[in-house]
Amino acid sequence: MSDSAKRSKAYTAAGVDIEAGNQFVSRIKDMVKSTFTPGVATDIGGFGGLFKPDVAGMEAPMLVAGADGVGTKLKLAFMFDRHDTVGIDLVAMSVNDVLVQGAAPLFFLDYFATGKLESGVAEQVVSGVCEGCRQSDCALLGGETAEMPGFYPDGEYDLSGFAVGMVDSPKLVSGKDVSPGDVLIGLASTGAHSNGWSLIRKILTQSGLKNDDIFPGTDATVADVLIEPTKIYVKPVLELMKTLPIKGMVHVTGGGFYDNVPRILPEDTAASVEFGSWPMLPIFDWLKNEGDLSWPEMLQIFNCGIGYILICDCDSAESALEILDARDDVDAYRIGEIVKREPAAEQVEIVFP
Repeated sequence: MSDSAKRSKAYTAAGVDIEAGNQFVSRIKDMVKSTFTPGVATDIGGFGGLFKPDVAGMEAPMLVAGADGVGTKLKLAFMFDRHDTVGIDLVAMSVNDVLVQGAAPLFFLDYFATGKLESGVAEQVVSGVCEGCRQSDCALLGGETAEMPGFYPDGEYDLSGFAVGMVDSPKLVSGKDVSPGDVLIGLASTGAHSNGWSLIRKILTQSGLKNDDIFPGTDATVADVLIEPTKIYVKPVLELMKTLPIKGMVHVTGGGFYDNVPRILPEDTAASVEFGSWPMLPIFDWLKNEGDLSWPEMLQIFNCGIGYILICDCDSAESALEILDARDDVDAYRIGEIVKREPAAEQVEIVFP
């Protein structure tokens, strides 16, 4: 037994294995380093991560920060014993949020808490976090692994994440200039992303579908369809912004269309969304039918196939669609327009065929 193990013997007997935690950190070092970008000025294991941003060419650099979790989608990871995708979800939820204001993600911090550290599971989770960071050109600068005996059920854990990005103040996307005649461009989601999972789990239980069953309308298993990670929109959106002006952006998360779109609209405007202008993924048809839900209910809870929305002027819309269509990492659709808001009217109108 090492001297460190002897000194921490009492703590280990209480359920916290310091040695196992240290070994875990050692095993993930190379994985974490694979996310490092030129701004990283420290190694992992310090009390704080150091990052020196490149502000060359910026008039007034501004930091944009976001925090989020994965919610009860984690229950699916436990159920399916699949832990390599929820880390992507974790990164996606925060980097997509800071992207809304035009910020390029700089670095990410993660928090992993569990009752007993199972290194194999934890490594799978971190592998997903690293993959999400690579997809968004964002460094995993640090984090926390907390072993908390008696606090979580056996085999379960919780996650939270924190992203910091940067934007030049004159290029900040606020939505303040959105006006009638502007066009809504929707970017396709990969599924339900990380929202609505309490309802999805309830519907799944009622349906009787099993993990290995083929999901209706697809050739993939139930587990594969439901665990599909949240789409990260950072690279296509930042590339588009280099060419065309974007007036507003929306990350379609909890609250769906009705709650998220108004967050970036001026009070005197509304979004008119043409339902059916994008293809509906099988998961949403299934949720609607199995859950006995209306499409307005669905659009209040889920992204329904559109995970991110861009608002640009009418003259730029076709060019934006052409640029996005030329990429192989995103599907884009013209889904509506901005109109003048009538007195006392809602700021989102879904136009059904």
